[in-house]
Amino acid sequence: MRDTDQDKPFIAEPPSTPSRWWALVIIAMAQLMVVLDATIVNIALPSAQRALGISDTSRQWVITAYTLAFGGLLLLGGRVADLAGRKRTFMTGLIGFAAASALGGAAHAPGMLFTARALQGAFAAVLAPSALSLLTTTFTDLKERSKAFGIYGAIAGGGAAIGLITGGLLTEYLDWRWCLYVNVPIALVAFTGAVWLLHDHRPSRADRPSLDIPGVLLGCSGLVALVYACSEAQPHGWTSRLVLGLLSGGAVLLAAFAWWQTRAPSPLLPLHVIRDRNRAGSFVTMALTVIGMFGMFLFMTYYLQVVLGYSPVRTGLGFLPLTGALVLSSTQLSARLLNHLPPRMLMVPGTLLVAAGLFLLTSLPVEPAYASHVLPSEILVGLGMGLVFMPVLATATAGVPPRDSGVTSATVNTSQQVGGSIGTALLNTIATSAASAYVATTPGPRAVVVKQGIVHGFHVAIGWGAGIMLLASLVAGLMVTARAPKHQIAARGAAKSSGMCDCPPSS
Repeated sequence: MRDTDQDKPFIAEPPSTPSRWWALVIIAMAQLMVVLDATIVNIALPSAQRALGISDTSRQWVITAYTLAFGGLLLLGGRVADLAGRKRTFMTGLIGFAAASALGGAAHAPGMLFTARALQGAFAAVLAPSALSLLTTTFTDLKERSKAFGIYGAIAGGGAAIGLITGGLLTEYLDWRWCLYVNVPIALVAFTGAVWLLHDHRPSRADRPSLDIPGVLLGCSGLVALVYACSEAQPHGWTSRLVLGLLSGGAVLLAAFAWWQTRAPSPLLPLHVIRDRNRAGSFVTMALTVIGMFGMFLFMTYYLQVVLGYSPVRTGLGFLPLTGALVLSSTQLSARLLNHLPPRMLMVPGTLLVAAGLFLLTSLPVEPAYASHVLPSEILVGLGMGLVFMPVLATATAGVPPRDSGVTSATVNTSQQVGGSIGTALLNTIATSAASAYVATTPGPRAVVVKQGIVHGFHVAIGWGAGIMLLASLVAGLMVTARAPKHQIAARGAAKSSGMCDCPPSS
């Protein structure tokens, strides 16, 4: 498929049903690559640190460089997708991400690896919103849309667990560099498929609003400051001058960004996107859910490897039940029920299931307890996440004008990315503080008390995570008041037939 004239709108014919599902495969491959890359490097980090001679104080930049660029540039990436065309930015993001991954895999010095990770994050900020907005414009039939979002929701929720599994296998049986090289063939296959299978409307020059440069500077700088503050909270603490300064600066920049968006002729984030009650509720529910659950991935990785002595591969495989439950819940429960139930009737039970799964881990013993505690918790969390992510994504992107679908998709991804940064930093700080206090006040053999202190810290932090999930349930129940999609369409059709509705078309 070839774009014809730079100044004329290009509208592709809607793809046939088989082509749409192959297009979903391409979109899913790209999204999986972006999501799992946030965790796949975690397991490889010790090996990379030894190989490149990275200091303990600098090693966090392997993770931070990616999250800073990804979280900070998402709004810009989403708006660029709206302006330049989503297929074009999707393909650009794929090639850039593959090239950055190859650079990181070939790194021979710490600075080269840090640079590659930052470039990965920058291209992911273009790729992720393009993928989600392509999904919303490709699947317009209600039944097909639910199935597509079920698959996409499974990837969005399970990508972190899949990254841990993949990272363990690659690190143990090949080399840490393959945790980066693996993206190259995936991106090339997705790029080839995108050329033939993806269809998109590229706006004409007259329909393209100018890029909001002040909004870019304020919004991206504010997000970078917020994400960086969360990453520095782990080594320095939440009360350090650096962290407080970054949090204050980020809050001021984001407040200035919100003020400017009310006055900008072509705002980076049109405020009508977040003024919608259901969409705003979905953004907040997404952020809180990710904050609450990210602690589980972090602490269970430490529990399995440090406390129980599991290998990286065995640790990764230990997360398979969670991934399986999430895929089952997203594709078989959420996808089938969303058409018939209001979104909050899935979100609220889902968040409660996750909270129950996390609460079970607050009694985790120091002795091996995978079958009695970890496995039931993973199944509950996986089932709950499948009920949450799919309706959140579908509700957040429903009814958005095509010209704003990219920036709306970017806002969903920003909620997830910033939520992950806050959750990792907040819950890790709580865990380490509780562990230190336990070790300092508990008598006994040092090695035994330290291990008990680590697990006690997990108990406290995961308890906080369960509480945050209850808050997410409350937000979803009170803010997301949309009816079931098929009831919305029926009501809209009846209103239009009577001439009483001036509603936008269903997405």
